[in-house]
Amino acid sequence: MLALLFPGQGSQRVGMGRDVCEVSPAARAVFESADAALGIPLSRVCFEGPESELVATEVQQPAIVATTLALLRALEERVGTLAPGYLAGHSLGEYSALVAAGALDLGDALRLVRARGAFMQAAVAAGSGAMAAILGAPPAMVESACARARAETGELVEPANYNAPEQTVISGTARAVRAACALAREAGARRALELPVSAPFHCALMQPAAEQLAPELARIRFGDCRPPVVANATVEPNGEGARVAELLRRQITEPVRFTDLVRRLRALGVTRVLEVGPAKVLSAFVARIEPALVRASLVAADDLAAAAAFVAA
Repeated sequence: MLALLFPGQGSQRVGMGRDVCEVSPAARAVFESADAALGIPLSRVCFEGPESELVATEVQQPAIVATTLALLRALEERVGTLAPGYLAGHSLGEYSALVAAGALDLGDALRLVRARGAFMQAAVAAGSGAMAAILGAPPAMVESACARARAETGELVEPANYNAPEQTVISGTARAVRAACALAREAGARRALELPVSAPFHCALMQPAAEQLAPELARIRFGDCRPPVVANATVEPNGEGARVAELLRRQITEPVRFTDLVRRLRALGVTRVLEVGPAKVLSAFVARIEPALVRASLVAADDLAAAAAFVAA
């Protein structure tokens, strides 16, 4: 059984989407729709930059979704209707999954993630939050370091992304994150690396963003998911449109349990995964979580032929 995976924030690069638009009318239509829906030249920013504009959270999020869906539509243009058993995304990638599942209109998705990006950016004062990747440490070690850092500093830090069995990203106030990094290194973590992010995502500090996004989600009429989307918040497949808004609201403040998500896909009978998006981010995690899963990636026009053969196999 095939599953499609869609990456999240951080997978952007200047030039993304340009090559696939040169070979696919369906991909061009996605970017034309994106420019019209947002009223900004999103395609120009994706194709030409500058990077300083592309990395702004409220631009980066719709840019990644638009590029991801342009690649997907180009693939569908080649092979006809795809028939994956499940869809899933890493954080922001869940919005791409929902569009692919027919639960969310492209324009609504792009407007939602632009608002989501703006709300997340504004939730915490610039410079007061941080995120860090803890490498070479099991999740329990990272959780313990966070708990000790919270006790020592009186400030918030908690796991944000369980990306792989020995890679966990933490998020919180800058002081607490640095304390947790030091404690994790003392406990035996191979490396603790602060990340160049603009806000501390997927932790309780994002509660204001979740509250602001809730009415935006309430205005959308979500369709049912066909095929089901394995939600970040529950790590369970969801096919009901009525549940989507609450799952997306929870996603803002809760950790991305990607390790559990991949294991759940395997338990559901998935044997092959195709990552669709502007960078090969998730495939490397999948290889460390479930090495038996057969993997492929579609990140650019040059990958279309191989991706078409992969999904047809």
